[in-house]
Amino acid sequence: MRESAEQRQTRIAELVRARGVARITDLADEFGVSVVTVRRDVEDMARRGEVRRGHGVARSLRPVPEPDSAGGDAVAMIVPERNTYLTEAVQGAREAAEKAGLRVELHIAAGDGGAEREAVRQALDGGARGLLLSPHWRTRAEETEADHGWLSALSVPTVLVERRPARTSAIYPLDSVRSDHAYGVHLALEHLAGLGHRRIVLAARDDSPTARVIREEFAGQTAARGLAAGCRTILSSRTAGPDPSAADPRSADLVEAVRKTDATAVLIHSDMDALVLVQRLQAAGIDVPGRCSVVAYNDVVADMGPVPLTAVAPPKAELGRIGLGLLLRRLGAAREGLRPGPTRHVELLPSLVVRGSTGPTSAR
Repeated sequence: MRESAEQRQTRIAELVRARGVARITDLADEFGVSVVTVRRDVEDMARRGEVRRGHGVARSLRPVPEPDSAGGDAVAMIVPERNTYLTEAVQGAREAAEKAGLRVELHIAAGDGGAEREAVRQALDGGARGLLLSPHWRTRAEETEADHGWLSALSVPTVLVERRPARTSAIYPLDSVRSDHAYGVHLALEHLAGLGHRRIVLAARDDSPTARVIREEFAGQTAARGLAAGCRTILSSRTAGPDPSAADPRSADLVEAVRKTDATAVLIHSDMDALVLVQRLQAAGIDVPGRCSVVAYNDVVADMGPVPLTAVAPPKAELGRIGLGLLLRRLGAAREGLRPGPTRHVELLPSLVVRGSTGPTSAR
């Protein structure tokens, strides 16, 4: 016997109350009716004050029961593969989640071009109640031109970590936390300029939002300091461009670039590339820091080379902790049936760790 609308709505109310939030499409599948029917049910229930209607979801008006100790309660963190930079952010989120009685499930988005979407689907299918997301966005087009509407339509709270989309993007209203990499470049240039360096080479990747900010800021800030004529930008890795299979005129050898510009200092993104390039400089007879000072960017392994590298250190662990805090704020509001308040875009300042790879420029 087919159940009545009243019976179906009673069951929907019970499910929403138990889960805290339920997607309209999921409810339609579970009850074997159309999405239009469930949407109409939820509208009727919202008018009666039984649920709160959201974008594609129905939310409970009552606190969500605490999870039992056996099942636990999980949020998901999704990061690109082979990204050591975000390891500390993951750990920071994990520590903050444990204090809140949550578990962080780590999902790796392998490959390029939308791999995050499949990782998000798996996380939600596994019951994740919120997401910390760091899209790869290898190219500028992926960052600014791709369709991000699916992210804005997610049924769970989502926080972007070390990412902030353009104001015209569909996901600009999402909470986010990122490092102020413009300030990081400023710290590096201020340090080198204070040591007398005026001819500086930037060796930077070009396959992430962080890398692109560093490249843009280096160009703008050296120009503002009147140093642009003596500075040059190359790729720090032959595989660091948007298309690693194609020849890139920016992938000049660092030794050649230093000699050609008569540079006395180099800023290198990232740490791993910095360790490799410092070895090449020294093999070519260019002493670090005697002949050429080096500043690395990221400070993940910068202190582990034969010459410990001065490095710009973004607050990586704090990114994870604050991202988790933003997510808890959203989850708490949903649990209590409250408005979460305005979107927050948090920006954290990097620091500069001075080590043995930088020194005063020699009079030449």
